[in-house]
Amino acid sequence: MINEIKDGYVKTDKEHGIVTIEFYHRQSNSLPGKLLDALAQAIHAEGINPQTKVIIVRSGGDGVFCSGASFDELASITNEKQGLDFFTGFGKVINAMRKAPKFIVVRVQGKSVGGGIGIIAAADYAIALEGSDVKLSELSVGIGPFVVGPVVERKIGLSSFSQLAIDSHMWRTGDWARQKGLFAELHPNIESMDESIRRLTNHLAASGMDAMSEMKRMFWKGTEHWDEFLKERAAISGKLILSKQSEDFIEKFKAKAKEKL
Repeated sequence: MINEIKDGYVKTDKEHGIVTIEFYHRQSNSLPGKLLDALAQAIHAEGINPQTKVIIVRSGGDGVFCSGASFDELASITNEKQGLDFFTGFGKVINAMRKAPKFIVVRVQGKSVGGGIGIIAAADYAIALEGSDVKLSELSVGIGPFVVGPVVERKIGLSSFSQLAIDSHMWRTGDWARQKGLFAELHPNIESMDESIRRLTNHLAASGMDAMSEMKRMFWKGTEHWDEFLKERAAISGKLILSKQSEDFIEKFKAKAKEKL
């Protein structure tokens, strides 16, 4: 099943209880609001589907895993309500992953920025390719990683999260991400990464569903309030994106992007 949106899609494939949900956007797998909504809906639907045993989340192509928020959409925000609605989309994806009573494995084949790191951190298990560097660039944009922050901090700890959040210009290597726990595994090539994903998901598909559901509940203990908590965080970003600093950064970013065309 494929849910097409402008310049992208969210696609779901199923095989023997293993469900692969793939998102794609032609602008380096960026995340506009409609794509975020479609991704959250797909994860929720498969989470409650009794035929689904394990979920793989991946992005299309062999380049960037996810470049985070769509700058076109950020530039179109003109009031706090629009800002809240857009940034709540990231919270919806994180919460869908958190609440799905199935283990979610994320396949990371390239670099990740901002919201992409939130998706990786919300995974129950992330398997990545060497060269999958990470960066939280939100502060550079004039906002901050308020929505993805809780899930990233939960995964790698406050110290490592603060390093990413404060030095928003610096890429951290895939090996750094593996050492900090963002990635469970880091592989030298695509074949090795995909073989590990096949091995793990086949094992999980043959395991006890009730046991895995209880394990997931245990792993996510203490996050029961996140539906409202992440919405509150989204309101902060929704307000800050209207600042002059954010406006100037987005305009400079878009101008550079046009120069490269």
